[in-house]
Amino acid sequence: MSFLAAFIMKGRMQAITLASVLAFVSLFMHPLIKPFVIIVSFAAIALVTLRKGALEGSYVLFSATAVTAVLAALLSGQADFFWLMIVSCLTMWLPVWLVSMVLRETRHLSLTVEVAILMAALIVIGFYLYATEPALVWQQMFAPWLAMLPENVPVEEMRNWINMVSHYMTGIFAASTLCAVLFSLFLARWWQSVLYNPDGFRQEFVSLRTGSRLAIVSIMVIVVAELASGWLSELAWNLTILLFVLYLFIGTSVLHTVFSGMQQGKYLVPMLYITLFLVPHIMLPVALVGLCDAWLNLRKIPSTTNHLNS
Repeated sequence: MSFLAAFIMKGRMQAITLASVLAFVSLFMHPLIKPFVIIVSFAAIALVTLRKGALEGSYVLFSATAVTAVLAALLSGQADFFWLMIVSCLTMWLPVWLVSMVLRETRHLSLTVEVAILMAALIVIGFYLYATEPALVWQQMFAPWLAMLPENVPVEEMRNWINMVSHYMTGIFAASTLCAVLFSLFLARWWQSVLYNPDGFRQEFVSLRTGSRLAIVSIMVIVVAELASGWLSELAWNLTILLFVLYLFIGTSVLHTVFSGMQQGKYLVPMLYITLFLVPHIMLPVALVGLCDAWLNLRKIPSTTNHLNS
């Protein structure tokens, strides 16, 4: 995919074209393919911001937003669709632009990931302060979808499932957006590394970790989720979903580093990512590894250290 990075960096129009076309095409993609297309679109904005700065990144962002909105409005024939796409594109691309700007200024991937988590957490908290009953908001959003289900589908069972999941949908939505933002940031950073700083991204990723203070706060949030009740417990569980994403990334980084330091590393590292993709249940132990790393610094294994210094 490095050829895409080279195309983006050829000029402003190339970056705008790629970001807007991918965003527009994603509207018609299969749900399983759409996230990958959107991430590449995000990464185009991120790469320009990382390499050329916040101003150039914002120019590409707003221009691509306008182009995507015009294309969608022309295809639909409805003027209202133009403004809907404006809001949708800005909602998608602004977080990517912000975290890319943080990474460019700080040159610290771990800090950037923490900032992204904080942004997502503030959005979740803000939504709970704004909506008196967040779960009811999500139930109302799913109501039209339930009405369109065919008669052979057990609607009542689906409604019960939605009513249960709606209490955690704020965290799930924020976490899914956060994953897309982080994956696009990592892709853009890898592109930048390939073009200008070979092996730079790998060194950043294998050193991804967080401090013990944040780990203690994370544990406190989980304790509140378990012991509290009502609105406070629900909010804490939604924040826990975001923290799970944080420590999943860190745990993956730790295991990548440890496995790559072993003799079978060239087999173990690919198997790690394949397992994470095919066996979702393994994500919880990996996240626990990331949490424990805040105190144990699990990368400091002799074989791993020797490998990284060689």
